[in-house]
Amino acid sequence: MLNLQLLTLCALALAGAQTPPATGTLKFNAPDGWQTRAAASSMRVAEFVLPGASSSDGAELVIYYFGGSGGSVDANIQRWLGQMQQPDGRATADLAIRDSRTINGLKISTLDVSGTYVAEVKPGATERHNSPGFRMRTAVVETPRGPYYLKLVGPAKTIEQWNKSFEQFLGTLSFAQ
Repeated sequence: MLNLQLLTLCALALAGAQTPPATGTLKFNAPDGWQTRAAASSMRVAEFVLPGASSSDGAELVIYYFGGSGGSVDANIQRWLGQMQQPDGRATADLAIRDSRTINGLKISTLDVSGTYVAEVKPGATERHNSPGFRMRTAVVETPRGPYYLKLVGPAKTIEQWNKSFEQFLGTLSFAQ
């Protein structure tokens, strides 16, 4: 069986085909207080609600996986930066905090940015959010199977309340074959 797999991979390489993505999945542990929500689509691995002081000021964290595609780290960072505007007109990129680190063998690139959240209400929609005083924490997690994308967004006050938990959550990320 192993020889057949090896021959198949060699044949694919000789034909110029890409190697099939590795098997496995991203593993994580949600912190206490995060509420699990059913994933709204097959592209969403998991969804969480991070409660605020009232039901109207909660935040949400979504973990996306697009089958090994979804764009580069920089392309996603640029897209996320475009989802925030600054009230004083400054460039959001000038105020954003970017970081890159390795956690449990996974390269993780993060973005932390505040402002007015202006992302599309739904992908491809012309209607946009207009939510001042928001904050977004994002991460691209590079795995052997391809990148996973994490997006935490909500009122800045709520994100600050859960910021330490978000960092702890990142520390639990691992890839299991």
